[in-house]
Amino acid sequence: MLAAVRTVGTEKVTSPLLSVQPSRGLVDEKFQIVIMNLLPNQEVTIYCLHQSEDKDFWEAFGNYISDEHGIVTVAKDKSLGGTYEGTEQMGLIWSMRPIPGSRSGLRLRKTNVLTPMVIHISVYSGHLSEGFSEKTPLASSVTERWYVAPGVQRVNIKEKGVRGTLFLPPGPGPYPGVLDLWGGGGGLVEYRSALLASHGFASMALEYLAPEELNTVDVDVSYFEKAYQILQDHPKVQKDNLAMLGLSFGSAITFSMAAYSKVIKPQCCVCISGSHVVPIDKSLFEVFEEIKKVRMNEENQVIQRDLILPIPSDPALKVDVGIIKCPLLLVNGGDDQNWASVESAADIEMMMEKAGNRHLLTVLTYPDAGHLIEPPYSPHFRATNFMLQEMKEKIVMLWGGQTKPHAYAQEDAWNKILAFLRQHLCFSSNFAKAKL
Repeated sequence: MLAAVRTVGTEKVTSPLLSVQPSRGLVDEKFQIVIMNLLPNQEVTIYCLHQSEDKDFWEAFGNYISDEHGIVTVAKDKSLGGTYEGTEQMGLIWSMRPIPGSRSGLRLRKTNVLTPMVIHISVYSGHLSEGFSEKTPLASSVTERWYVAPGVQRVNIKEKGVRGTLFLPPGPGPYPGVLDLWGGGGGLVEYRSALLASHGFASMALEYLAPEELNTVDVDVSYFEKAYQILQDHPKVQKDNLAMLGLSFGSAITFSMAAYSKVIKPQCCVCISGSHVVPIDKSLFEVFEEIKKVRMNEENQVIQRDLILPIPSDPALKVDVGIIKCPLLLVNGGDDQNWASVESAADIEMMMEKAGNRHLLTVLTYPDAGHLIEPPYSPHFRATNFMLQEMKEKIVMLWGGQTKPHAYAQEDAWNKILAFLRQHLCFSSNFAKAKL
């Protein structure tokens, strides 16, 4: 990037220069933001703007003061105010929020992973907190954030009644596989699987709650077993090197399959914000029919965590995790308001200790993190609109969490999830990591 230079009399006045590197990167990759050619000790605001696929605008900003050389380095310097404070290299991304006047209850999620998140970053003079669109920036830049690395393949799966999307890393393979299950929100959610493939895993995002196309009454154990076999039988997948990864209700399915299925034999499992407390031997339809015990806070946000409290002692109401034979990683937020994941983890630990398989269990608990522990730098949502699939009713769901600790949890947990998968899936050099 070139700085503009204009001559005034015999003096050269150099315009501020904004550098954002890399200009194209994966969503879990940090970028470096540096502003040069400012005046010494100059007050500036760095502003980030993104338009979602739903056409909503999201913003974040930090107030900075340049050093004696007229430079601001976001990775080293402190934000003195804005949507985040302190030395936060990725604060401009994880603190994004809808611009004032937006629709309420929004959640930022990528639907088309084959296109990037386009982030506009600008520098303004002074410490601002509003009115950015009415002012002219000192400098601007655009950066792309991708879920898919170059060479990652996206394959539609529609066979044996199973619906999903398989993402394959670049290179000849075969690769270790991951069956990726999201929660009760339903639909086909691809972005985590796309990112896993960018790190060398053949990951299949499975659709199992989609009222328009799949009848939830028909989704039972055999559906997940067929999905597992489709992944296992793919020529580019190491058939004996598979893991299951579930979030929220997807974790309940993961626990159940790992404990009881004669077909699904994963090398390891990752369960995020989930519980082993679920009426087993029931279809998903029957399970959702039982979800009635919820309470609301003063803002009419639904707090769902009471549904499984107190954790029952009756073995018929929970998965027998004591018979799970593979390594298990639990990732939980201490302020999860949607599901009693921390209490469930304590009970799981007690059950596995009693059964003699406690050595297989690793528990990560993040104080002040909420329910939606997503890939790094995903903006935090304490509460969002949510569709109750079986009841066709839109509510506002309270997920919990505080923005900064939640952001830290997402970054730390993702790195530990990747390390856990690599450790237990015999990760080899078959995957040549592509750089954007």
